[in-house]
Amino acid sequence: MTMPAIIVGTDGSATADAAVRRAAALARAEGARLHLVIAFGRSNRDLRDQLESVPLELRWMATPGPAAESVLQRAAALVPGGVETTQHARLGDPVDVLLAVADEVGADVIVVGNKGMSGLPGYVKPSVPNRIAHRARCDVLIVATDRAAA
Repeated sequence: MTMPAIIVGTDGSATADAAVRRAAALARAEGARLHLVIAFGRSNRDLRDQLESVPLELRWMATPGPAAESVLQRAAALVPGGVETTQHARLGDPVDVLLAVADEVGADVIVVGNKGMSGLPGYVKPSVPNRIAHRARCDVLIVATDRAAA
């Protein structure tokens, strides 16, 4: 029997920290592995094409990858002992990256904050949590991070 998998995205913000804490609590209660995910850089084709011309061993230095790793380390520090974690830093759109990692690890649940879901912007341009909820192949937990981060 495989260990359940929980995915949580972070961007280093206070609201993302609230989602990480909630995901960590859920992982601890369920005996699940927690996958901390960050998407970095622009996701457009031009950037990917430019990176293709950079030697593989140097691509990491040609992207905001080191900053993303720092954010992941900070998020990992929020996770209590006893919770197994894996970190994923990927170039791309946050929704695409979260869903790709979820598919790769066979996630049972994706945890996201509710940032961007309220007010007019949430109606005009679908938020990350909204897009995740509509496209995920697993359960989605939307955490009220605006309250938790306040």
